[in-house]
Amino acid sequence: MTAIKHALQRDIFTPNDERLLGIVNVCKAGKKKKNCFLCATVSTERPVQVKVVKVKKSDKGDFYKRQQTWELRDLTEVDAKDASKENPEFDLHFEKVYRWLASSTAEKNSFISCIWKLNQRYLRKKVEFVNVSSQLLEELPKAEESVPSGESQSVAGGDEDALDDYQELSTREEQDIEGMMEMCEYAISNAEAFAEQLSRELQVLDGANIQSIMASEKQVNILMQLLDEALGEVDTIEGKLSSYEEMLQSVKEQMDQISQSNRLIQISNTNNVKLLDEIQFLVNYMDLSKGHVRALQEGDLTSPKGIEACINASEALLQCMNVALRPGHDKLMAVTQQQLLFAELRDTFARRLTNHLNNVFVHQGHDQSSTLVQHTAEMSLPKHSPLHRDLLRYAKLMEWLKNTHREKYEGLSRTYVDYMSRLYEREIKDFFEVAKIKMAGTTKEAKGKFATLPRKESALKQETESLHGSSGKLTGSTSSLNKLTVQGSNSRRSQSSSLLDMGNMSASDLDVADRTKFDKIFEQVLSELEPLCLAEQDFISKFFKLQQHPTVTPPLAQPETEEADGSMPSRMPPQAEHRHSMSSEKDIVRLMMNKIFQSIETELNSLIALGDKIDSFNSLYMLVKMSHHVWTAENVDPASYLSTTLGNVLVTVKRNFDKCISGQIRQMEEVKISKKSKVGILLFVTAFEEFAELAETIFRNAERRGDLDKAYVKLIRAVFVNVEKVANESQKTPRDVVMMENFHHIFSTLSRLKISCLEAERREAKHKYTDHLQSYVINSLGQPLEKLNHFFEGVEARVAQGVREEEVSYQLAFNKQELRKVIKEYPGKEVKKGLDNLYKKVDKHLCEEESLLQVVWHSMQDEFIRQYKHFEDLIGRCYPGSGITMDFTIQDMLEYFSSIAQSH
Repeated sequence: MTAIKHALQRDIFTPNDERLLGIVNVCKAGKKKKNCFLCATVSTERPVQVKVVKVKKSDKGDFYKRQQTWELRDLTEVDAKDASKENPEFDLHFEKVYRWLASSTAEKNSFISCIWKLNQRYLRKKVEFVNVSSQLLEELPKAEESVPSGESQSVAGGDEDALDDYQELSTREEQDIEGMMEMCEYAISNAEAFAEQLSRELQVLDGANIQSIMASEKQVNILMQLLDEALGEVDTIEGKLSSYEEMLQSVKEQMDQISQSNRLIQISNTNNVKLLDEIQFLVNYMDLSKGHVRALQEGDLTSPKGIEACINASEALLQCMNVALRPGHDKLMAVTQQQLLFAELRDTFARRLTNHLNNVFVHQGHDQSSTLVQHTAEMSLPKHSPLHRDLLRYAKLMEWLKNTHREKYEGLSRTYVDYMSRLYEREIKDFFEVAKIKMAGTTKEAKGKFATLPRKESALKQETESLHGSSGKLTGSTSSLNKLTVQGSNSRRSQSSSLLDMGNMSASDLDVADRTKFDKIFEQVLSELEPLCLAEQDFISKFFKLQQHPTVTPPLAQPETEEADGSMPSRMPPQAEHRHSMSSEKDIVRLMMNKIFQSIETELNSLIALGDKIDSFNSLYMLVKMSHHVWTAENVDPASYLSTTLGNVLVTVKRNFDKCISGQIRQMEEVKISKKSKVGILLFVTAFEEFAELAETIFRNAERRGDLDKAYVKLIRAVFVNVEKVANESQKTPRDVVMMENFHHIFSTLSRLKISCLEAERREAKHKYTDHLQSYVINSLGQPLEKLNHFFEGVEARVAQGVREEEVSYQLAFNKQELRKVIKEYPGKEVKKGLDNLYKKVDKHLCEEESLLQVVWHSMQDEFIRQYKHFEDLIGRCYPGSGITMDFTIQDMLEYFSSIAQSH
């Protein structure tokens, strides 16, 4: 092992400036034995680096090489496995656990002892040793006594300090040793003899040294005397030092007292600074100026300057009340008194502000009534912008009241809603009364009478209810409306009250100017209501500060309803109140608007009912106008009161529109025709044409075109069904004529109006018209040449039964003589006479409105020529070479038809 150690030191560690202090021959535990050496080394240069190096013998030669190196500072634990029994296994814990099996237990213990000493000296006991005997962790383990001197020559065999101080021989020392060995001939050949010689010389030198020391006894005594004197001086100096120490001790006590005093002074100063800071904080944040106090107690709430002063004072008061007090402030009497003062000022100012705004609301609610008659006579609603402008000056004060006195804020909200709802109710009712009178076309005298009559006369209510029934209550002077209803049986408006009245009423009798007037009045009503509602909603949002964050719903937003027995409803349960309190402020605004304008929806429905009663066509105008205003309101704010209300009214308008369409279809189904007169163009066909023309004009740029398209489809299908029904029931006019004329009229109407959703019905109408025209022509032409038709029908029947065409002439009933006999019965003069009678008959069948006589006559001419050519063809095929021909030619027929048409 010694030779291996020297070889490793020379070949591996000396070139790297390292010293080998411990070595052990190991192999990995549990695997096939591949021996290697673990070496403990230190560097020769400062700072010292301690390493554990794994060295392996090369397979290709007799030399060693480094395989792996670990820093000793990375070693965390050394596990010897068993402290009481001999066990060659041990573990080293670096970044992972390495398990080793030493060649002997002694080598393992020596290596672990070396690691322990290096750990004690360089790592300050950082490494943890587990299962290691305490005897092993000593300077000279007893276990190493049995180890051969050559194998234990390492750090484990001697003192760590001696090993640490080991140095190689200098050059001079080497030269002296070489000189001494040269003087002895057997220094190399007989080392023991050389050693004995050196020992003897050393003993001689030691004896000389002892004799020299004994010869110097006198000097030793002198030295001892000097040492005694020195000790005396030391005692003297120690006495002085003790006195000095006592003096310093008293000074130290005095300095400690001074330091204690300074510390107390510093604490006092710190406390004074903190106290001053607290006082300044309270003075700065809880002190209200006299001017603010005066403004809160006596400030003028009518002038702009006074309002501004009150706003500043209220904000300062709120800031003082909301200041975040530090711990302990609430126990100070001054703070408590100041808080009581602030609470008193808050209550006083809140009471003054509430009383003032209540008076303003009441005054404005009563003062506006003087201008109602003037505005309603002009059919316009009073503008409330001056009121809103005056009240918005108090918006910041309302926000302050909302944050400080919730009850008073809610009370003001209820008061405002109460008075404004009364004001708006009067204005809106008067406005709608004027609108209804203008719609009904009352005279100027009636308007003047309206301006002077009392509002709530029972007679007026009875007149209104007689006009509208249950559709809604109208107030004001409406006697002219009743007159209109009484006289309506002979007027144009009563004629249009039902779009498809089959009696003497027709939509075409209405004056377009009247409908335009209604459209303008209805549009003006909506145009007046829209800015009124938007302005009021904007004012409520700004004045009551309901546009930013969710808050508690004021009681005013809860609709006041009564139970069936007239008693007030019970208080809402806590759960319902909690859900209500989570409503957004937009919902609160909408609820306030619902109460303020609670009469708008009722009045609009009443106005719509009146318009629908005056003229069912008005539902078209109202649907378009209402749809446009709903679309506009939804674009501004889909959740606004205006959008919701107009949407509800739009449902009513759409329902009236659908009811009008259903009524028209029902009237079509109930139509009755006269048995004595020809049918002509049916009234509901003409009515559909007028409806479509008017609807296309009204819905040209409308948003709800889909509603009209659906109505078109329903109406046209009903028209088709009932035209066919009337044609089947007609006795005076042939069925084909009824179908042909009416479907021609429908086709012309749809082609002219170009209604895209009815394109399929347009093609169907054309098809029906063409089919029935052809059927009528064929049926009518069978009469002028009746016997000739029957003869050739028999010929065609024989051919169809299998008789050859050239053999038909041999049939008794269809021989040439019979053919000549039949042809002689229809000379040109008779044919012309028959055609003339046919023309007269067709003229009686057809109506003048459609002007289809010439069309039918031309079709008959074409069909007659086709039949003539067909007869000539049958004569040529069935009677070849007979020379039999008709008594008239095609040219003769054309002259007959032309002359007959010109003569009539």
